[in-house]
Amino acid sequence: MKIVIGADLVPTANSGEKFKNGEVDFLFTDVKEIMKNADRTVVNLECALTNSENAIKKFGPNLKAAPECAQTLVNAGVTDVALANNHMFDFGIEGMVETLETLDKAGLPYMGVGKNDSDSRKIYYVEQEGKKVAFVNVCEHEYTYATEKRMGANPFDPFLTMQDIREAKKNAPFVVVLYHGGKEHCRYPSPRLMNLCREMVLCGADVVLTQHSHCIGCYEEYEGGHILYGQGNFHFAYDQRTDLWNTSLLVELDIQEKVSIKFYPLILNEAQLSIAKGEKADEIMNGFYARSEELKTGEWKKGWHEFCVSMTELYERAVKSIGAEDNEYNRQFFSHFLDCEAHTDVWRELFPTWNQTNELDE
Repeated sequence: MKIVIGADLVPTANSGEKFKNGEVDFLFTDVKEIMKNADRTVVNLECALTNSENAIKKFGPNLKAAPECAQTLVNAGVTDVALANNHMFDFGIEGMVETLETLDKAGLPYMGVGKNDSDSRKIYYVEQEGKKVAFVNVCEHEYTYATEKRMGANPFDPFLTMQDIREAKKNAPFVVVLYHGGKEHCRYPSPRLMNLCREMVLCGADVVLTQHSHCIGCYEEYEGGHILYGQGNFHFAYDQRTDLWNTSLLVELDIQEKVSIKFYPLILNEAQLSIAKGEKADEIMNGFYARSEELKTGEWKKGWHEFCVSMTELYERAVKSIGAEDNEYNRQFFSHFLDCEAHTDVWRELFPTWNQTNELDE
Protein backbone atom coordinates (compact mmCIF):
# COMPACT_ATOMS: atom_id res chain seq x y z
CA MET A 1 0.00 0.00 0.00
CA LYS A 2 1.38 3.39 -0.99
CA ILE A 3 0.24 6.61 0.65
CA VAL A 4 1.38 10.00 -0.65
CA ILE A 5 1.13 13.00 1.66
CA GLY A 6 1.42 16.64 0.65
CA ALA A 7 1.58 19.50 3.13
CA ASP A 8 -0.20 22.88 3.11
CA LEU A 9 -2.44 23.53 0.13
CA VAL A 10 -4.24 26.85 -0.42
CA PRO A 11 -5.65 28.21 -3.69
CA THR A 12 -4.49 31.84 -3.55
CA ALA A 13 -4.96 35.01 -5.58
CA ASN A 14 -2.15 33.69 -7.78
CA SER A 15 -3.63 30.25 -8.33
CA GLY A 16 -7.29 30.43 -7.32
CA GLU A 17 -8.79 30.88 -10.77
CA LYS A 18 -6.83 27.94 -12.11
CA PHE A 19 -7.97 25.80 -9.20
CA LYS A 20 -11.55 26.97 -9.74
CA ASN A 21 -11.33 26.18 -13.47
CA GLY A 22 -9.86 22.74 -12.90
CA GLU A 23 -6.48 23.32 -14.60
CA VAL A 24 -4.85 20.25 -13.07
CA ASP A 25 -2.08 19.86 -15.66
CA PHE A 26 -0.94 23.45 -15.18
CA LEU A 27 -1.13 23.41 -11.38
CA PHE A 28 0.46 20.03 -10.65
CA THR A 29 2.52 19.24 -13.81
CA ASP A 30 4.50 16.01 -13.22
CA VAL A 31 3.55 15.81 -9.53
CA LYS A 32 0.04 14.62 -10.41
CA GLU A 33 1.40 11.31 -11.69
CA ILE A 34 2.76 10.49 -8.24
CA MET A 35 -0.51 11.59 -6.68
CA LYS A 36 -2.67 9.52 -9.03
CA ASN A 37 -0.50 6.40 -8.85
CA ALA A 38 -0.71 6.15 -5.05
CA ASP A 39 -3.37 4.13 -3.28
CA ARG A 40 -4.19 7.21 -1.18
CA THR A 41 -3.11 10.82 -1.59
CA VAL A 42 -3.59 13.10 1.42
CA VAL A 43 -3.12 16.88 1.56
CA ASN A 44 -3.56 19.46 4.29
CA LEU A 45 -6.32 21.76 3.02
CA GLU A 46 -5.41 24.96 4.85
CA CYS A 47 -8.36 27.15 4.00
CA ALA A 48 -12.13 27.20 3.99
CA LEU A 49 -13.90 26.39 0.74
CA THR A 50 -16.65 28.95 1.03
CA ASN A 51 -18.36 31.97 -0.45
CA SER A 52 -18.83 33.49 3.00
CA GLU A 53 -17.55 37.00 3.66
CA ASN A 54 -17.85 36.66 7.44
CA ALA A 55 -14.20 36.42 8.46
CA ILE A 56 -13.43 35.76 12.12
CA LYS A 57 -11.32 38.13 14.21
CA LYS A 58 -7.70 37.02 14.29
CA PHE A 59 -4.09 38.01 13.75
CA GLY A 60 -2.92 36.82 10.37
CA PRO A 61 -4.76 36.28 7.08
CA ASN A 62 -8.22 34.74 6.72
CA LEU A 63 -7.84 32.12 4.01
CA LYS A 64 -10.59 30.82 1.73
CA ALA A 65 -11.07 29.54 -1.80
CA ALA A 66 -13.96 28.83 -4.14
CA PRO A 67 -15.93 25.64 -3.40
CA GLU A 68 -15.29 24.54 -6.99
CA CYS A 69 -11.66 23.89 -6.02
CA ALA A 70 -12.68 20.66 -4.29
CA GLN A 71 -13.34 18.94 -7.59
CA THR A 72 -9.92 20.02 -8.87
CA LEU A 73 -8.31 18.24 -5.93
CA VAL A 74 -10.20 15.09 -6.80
CA ASN A 75 -9.15 15.37 -10.45
CA ALA A 76 -5.52 15.81 -9.36
CA GLY A 77 -5.62 12.52 -7.46
CA VAL A 78 -6.32 13.69 -3.90
CA THR A 79 -8.31 11.03 -2.02
CA ASP A 80 -8.36 12.42 1.54
CA VAL A 81 -7.90 15.82 3.16
CA ALA A 82 -6.58 16.79 6.57
CA LEU A 83 -8.36 19.76 8.12
CA ALA A 84 -6.76 20.19 11.56
CA ASN A 85 -4.95 23.46 10.93
CA ASN A 86 -5.05 27.12 11.95
CA HIS A 87 -7.15 28.36 9.00
CA MET A 88 -10.04 25.91 8.74
CA PHE A 89 -12.31 28.13 10.85
CA ASP A 90 -11.25 31.44 9.26
CA PHE A 91 -14.83 32.14 8.14
CA GLY A 92 -16.52 30.81 11.22
CA ILE A 93 -19.23 28.21 11.49
CA GLU A 94 -20.80 29.30 8.21
CA GLY A 95 -17.54 28.84 6.32
CA MET A 96 -16.69 25.56 7.96
CA VAL A 97 -20.12 24.03 7.39
CA GLU A 98 -19.94 25.02 3.72
CA THR A 99 -16.45 23.51 3.48
CA LEU A 100 -17.57 20.17 4.87
CA GLU A 101 -20.66 20.12 2.65
CA THR A 102 -18.47 20.93 -0.35
CA LEU A 103 -16.04 18.11 0.43
CA ASP A 104 -18.93 15.68 0.94
CA LYS A 105 -20.42 16.67 -2.40
CA ALA A 106 -17.06 16.14 -4.13
CA GLY A 107 -16.64 12.74 -2.48
CA LEU A 108 -13.55 13.86 -0.55
CA PRO A 109 -13.41 12.34 2.94
CA TYR A 110 -11.72 14.42 5.63
CA MET A 111 -10.16 14.16 9.07
CA GLY A 112 -9.25 16.38 12.00
CA VAL A 113 -12.48 18.33 12.59
CA GLY A 114 -15.69 17.85 14.55
CA LYS A 115 -18.74 19.43 16.13
CA ASN A 116 -16.76 20.04 19.36
CA ASP A 117 -13.35 19.29 20.85
CA SER A 118 -14.28 15.70 21.73
CA ASP A 119 -15.86 14.91 18.39
CA SER A 120 -12.88 16.38 16.51
CA ARG A 121 -10.63 13.70 18.03
CA LYS A 122 -12.13 10.95 15.86
CA ILE A 123 -9.39 8.69 14.55
CA TYR A 124 -9.44 8.36 10.77
CA TYR A 125 -8.92 4.90 9.28
CA VAL A 126 -8.20 3.79 5.72
CA GLU A 127 -8.04 0.21 4.48
CA GLN A 128 -6.65 -1.05 1.21
CA GLU A 129 -4.88 -4.16 -0.07
CA GLY A 130 -5.41 -5.83 3.30
CA LYS A 131 -3.60 -3.01 5.10
CA LYS A 132 -5.23 -0.76 7.70
CA VAL A 133 -3.78 2.64 8.55
CA ALA A 134 -4.93 5.03 11.27
CA PHE A 135 -4.48 8.81 10.98
CA VAL A 136 -4.40 11.14 13.97
CA ASN A 137 -4.69 14.76 12.77
CA VAL A 138 -4.16 17.55 15.31
CA CYS A 139 -3.24 21.25 15.35
CA GLU A 140 -1.77 23.66 17.84
CA HIS A 141 -3.91 26.31 19.53
CA GLU A 142 -4.30 29.11 17.01
CA TYR A 143 -7.85 30.36 16.41
CA THR A 144 -9.58 27.50 14.63
CA TYR A 145 -9.43 24.72 17.21
CA ALA A 146 -12.67 23.23 18.46
CA THR A 147 -13.90 23.94 21.98
CA GLU A 148 -16.31 22.19 24.31
CA LYS A 149 -19.19 24.22 22.86
CA ARG A 150 -18.08 24.94 19.27
CA MET A 151 -17.04 23.06 16.16
CA GLY A 152 -13.54 23.34 14.79
CA ALA A 153 -10.23 21.58 14.26
CA ASN A 154 -8.82 18.91 16.55
CA PRO A 155 -6.68 20.68 19.21
CA PHE A 156 -3.45 19.05 20.34
CA ASP A 157 -3.46 18.01 23.97
CA PRO A 158 -0.33 16.55 25.60
CA PHE A 159 -2.40 13.85 27.29
CA LEU A 160 -5.47 13.26 25.13
CA THR A 161 -3.55 13.15 21.84
CA MET A 162 -1.26 10.48 23.25
CA GLN A 163 -4.33 8.53 24.31
CA ASP A 164 -5.66 8.81 20.76
CA ILE A 165 -2.39 7.49 19.30
CA ARG A 166 -2.43 4.51 21.66
CA GLU A 167 -6.07 3.85 20.79
CA ALA A 168 -5.27 4.07 17.07
CA LYS A 169 -2.48 1.52 17.50
CA LYS A 170 -4.89 -0.92 19.14
CA ASN A 171 -7.14 -0.80 16.08
CA ALA A 172 -4.63 -0.57 13.24
CA PRO A 173 -1.10 -1.92 12.74
CA PHE A 174 0.09 1.38 11.25
CA VAL A 175 -0.41 4.89 12.64
CA VAL A 176 0.36 8.21 10.93
CA VAL A 177 0.22 11.49 12.89
CA LEU A 178 -0.26 14.75 11.00
CA TYR A 179 0.68 17.48 13.47
CA HIS A 180 -0.01 21.05 12.38
CA GLY A 181 2.44 23.01 14.46
CA GLY A 182 6.00 24.14 14.96
CA LYS A 183 7.35 27.64 14.43
CA GLU A 184 6.65 29.21 11.06
CA HIS A 185 9.73 29.71 8.83
CA CYS A 186 12.03 27.79 11.19
CA ARG A 187 13.87 24.78 9.78
CA TYR A 188 14.47 23.23 13.21
CA PRO A 189 12.13 21.85 15.87
CA SER A 190 11.90 23.39 19.29
CA PRO A 191 13.04 21.16 22.17
CA ARG A 192 9.38 20.73 23.12
CA LEU A 193 8.39 19.68 19.61
CA MET A 194 11.20 17.15 19.38
CA ASN A 195 10.27 15.57 22.70
CA LEU A 196 6.61 15.59 21.71
CA CYS A 197 7.14 13.87 18.36
CA ARG A 198 9.40 11.27 19.90
CA GLU A 199 6.79 10.53 22.55
CA MET A 200 4.22 10.07 19.78
CA VAL A 201 6.43 7.36 18.32
CA LEU A 202 6.77 5.70 21.71
CA CYS A 203 2.96 5.75 21.99
CA GLY A 204 2.62 3.89 18.69
CA ALA A 205 3.03 6.29 15.78
CA ASP A 206 4.95 4.85 12.84
CA VAL A 207 5.16 8.23 11.10
CA VAL A 208 4.91 11.79 12.47
CA LEU A 209 4.79 14.65 9.98
CA THR A 210 4.79 18.23 11.25
CA GLN A 211 3.34 20.80 8.89
CA HIS A 212 2.59 24.55 9.28
CA SER A 213 6.20 25.82 9.29
CA HIS A 214 6.07 26.68 5.53
CA CYS A 215 9.59 25.36 5.03
CA ILE A 216 11.50 22.10 4.80
CA GLY A 217 13.02 21.16 8.12
CA CYS A 218 14.82 17.96 9.06
CA TYR A 219 14.19 14.26 9.60
CA GLU A 220 15.10 11.52 12.01
CA GLU A 221 14.32 7.87 12.47
CA TYR A 222 13.57 7.34 16.13
CA GLU A 223 12.88 3.98 17.76
CA GLY A 224 11.73 2.60 14.42
CA GLY A 225 9.45 5.57 13.67
CA HIS A 226 9.84 8.27 11.03
CA ILE A 227 9.68 11.93 12.15
CA LEU A 228 9.74 14.82 9.70
CA TYR A 229 10.05 18.22 11.38
CA GLY A 230 8.71 20.56 8.70
CA GLN A 231 7.37 19.36 5.36
CA GLY A 232 7.15 22.77 3.71
CA ASN A 233 4.22 24.05 1.68
CA PHE A 234 2.64 21.87 -0.98
CA HIS A 235 0.72 24.31 -3.19
CA PHE A 236 0.55 27.80 -1.61
CA ALA A 237 1.40 30.34 -4.34
CA TYR A 238 2.32 33.90 -3.34
CA ASP A 239 4.33 36.56 -5.15
CA GLN A 240 7.84 37.45 -4.04
CA ARG A 241 8.34 34.41 -1.85
CA THR A 242 11.74 32.74 -1.52
CA ASP A 243 12.74 29.12 -1.93
CA LEU A 244 12.11 28.73 1.80
CA TRP A 245 8.40 29.14 1.04
CA ASN A 246 8.29 27.63 -2.45
CA THR A 247 10.06 24.32 -1.84
CA SER A 248 8.63 21.30 -0.08
CA LEU A 249 8.80 17.55 0.29
CA LEU A 250 6.16 15.19 -0.99
CA VAL A 251 6.17 12.16 1.30
CA GLU A 252 5.55 8.66 -0.02
CA LEU A 253 4.92 5.87 2.50
CA ASP A 254 5.33 2.30 1.33
CA ILE A 255 3.45 0.15 3.81
CA GLN A 256 4.42 -3.50 3.80
CA GLU A 257 5.48 -5.41 6.92
CA LYS A 258 6.99 -2.10 8.03
CA VAL A 259 6.71 1.47 6.80
CA SER A 260 9.41 2.86 4.53
CA ILE A 261 9.53 6.53 3.60
CA LYS A 262 10.61 8.40 0.47
CA PHE A 263 10.91 12.14 -0.13
CA TYR A 264 10.31 13.92 -3.43
CA PRO A 265 11.71 17.49 -3.58
CA LEU A 266 9.13 19.89 -5.02
CA ILE A 267 9.32 23.48 -6.22
CA LEU A 268 6.50 25.94 -6.86
CA ASN A 269 7.03 28.47 -9.63
CA GLU A 270 4.25 30.95 -10.46
CA ALA A 271 1.49 28.56 -9.37
CA GLN A 272 3.05 25.56 -11.11
CA LEU A 273 4.17 22.76 -8.83
CA SER A 274 6.78 20.36 -10.16
CA ILE A 275 9.35 17.82 -9.05
CA ALA A 276 12.70 19.53 -8.60
CA LYS A 277 15.45 18.13 -10.79
CA GLY A 278 19.19 18.42 -11.31
CA GLU A 279 21.07 21.01 -9.30
CA LYS A 280 17.89 22.34 -7.72
CA ALA A 281 16.94 18.91 -6.42
CA ASP A 282 20.46 18.42 -5.08
CA GLU A 283 20.36 21.79 -3.35
CA ILE A 284 17.04 21.01 -1.64
CA MET A 285 17.95 17.50 -0.55
CA ASN A 286 21.55 18.23 0.48
CA GLY A 287 20.34 20.99 2.78
CA PHE A 288 17.67 18.68 4.18
CA TYR A 289 20.18 15.88 4.82
CA ALA A 290 22.66 18.28 6.41
CA ARG A 291 20.04 19.62 8.84
CA SER A 292 18.98 16.06 9.61
CA GLU A 293 22.56 15.23 10.58
CA GLU A 294 22.48 18.14 13.03
CA LEU A 295 19.76 16.31 14.96
CA LYS A 296 22.34 13.62 15.69
CA THR A 297 25.16 15.99 16.68
CA GLY A 298 23.10 18.46 18.70
CA GLU A 299 23.90 21.35 16.35
CA TRP A 300 20.16 21.79 15.70
CA LYS A 301 19.88 23.53 19.08
CA LYS A 302 22.10 26.32 17.76
CA GLY A 303 19.91 26.69 14.67
CA TRP A 304 16.78 26.83 16.81
CA HIS A 305 18.31 29.41 19.16
CA GLU A 306 19.56 31.64 16.35
CA PHE A 307 16.12 31.62 14.77
CA CYS A 308 14.50 32.64 18.06
CA VAL A 309 17.01 35.47 18.52
CA SER A 310 16.10 36.76 15.06
CA MET A 311 12.50 37.08 16.29
CA THR A 312 13.35 39.01 19.47
CA GLU A 313 11.79 42.35 18.48
CA LEU A 314 8.42 40.79 17.66
CA TYR A 315 8.20 38.82 20.90
CA GLU A 316 9.36 41.72 23.05
CA ARG A 317 6.60 43.77 21.43
CA ALA A 318 4.07 41.08 22.29
CA VAL A 319 5.18 41.07 25.92
CA LYS A 320 5.14 44.86 26.14
CA SER A 321 1.67 45.08 24.58
CA ILE A 322 0.00 43.84 27.75
CA GLY A 323 1.53 46.71 29.72
CA ALA A 324 0.75 49.30 27.07
CA GLU A 325 -2.55 51.04 26.47
CA ASP A 326 -5.36 48.79 27.68
CA ASN A 327 -7.34 48.04 24.55
CA GLU A 328 -8.66 44.98 22.76
CA TYR A 329 -5.86 44.91 20.18
CA ASN A 330 -3.09 44.83 22.78
CA ARG A 331 -4.85 42.23 24.91
CA GLN A 332 -5.48 40.01 21.90
CA PHE A 333 -1.92 40.46 20.60
CA PHE A 334 -0.57 39.15 23.88
CA SER A 335 -3.10 36.34 24.29
CA HIS A 336 -2.50 35.19 20.69
CA PHE A 337 1.17 34.63 21.50
CA LEU A 338 0.28 33.01 24.82
CA ASP A 339 -2.29 30.59 23.38
CA CYS A 340 -0.21 28.91 20.68
CA GLU A 341 2.44 26.34 21.59
CA ALA A 342 4.86 27.39 18.83
CA HIS A 343 4.90 30.97 20.13
CA THR A 344 5.48 29.94 23.74
CA ASP A 345 8.39 27.78 22.55
CA VAL A 346 10.07 30.94 21.24
CA TRP A 347 9.23 32.85 24.40
CA ARG A 348 10.90 30.24 26.57
CA GLU A 349 14.03 30.33 24.42
CA LEU A 350 14.24 34.13 24.47
CA PHE A 351 13.34 34.70 28.12
CA PRO A 352 14.90 31.93 30.23
CA THR A 353 14.32 32.01 33.97
CA TRP A 354 17.10 32.25 36.56
CA ASN A 355 16.76 28.50 36.93
CA GLN A 356 18.59 28.15 33.62
CA THR A 357 21.72 29.81 35.08
CA ASN A 358 21.62 29.08 38.84
CA GLU A 359 24.70 27.15 39.98
CA LEU A 360 25.66 25.71 36.63
CA ASP A 361 28.21 22.90 36.72
CA GLU A 362 31.58 23.94 35.33
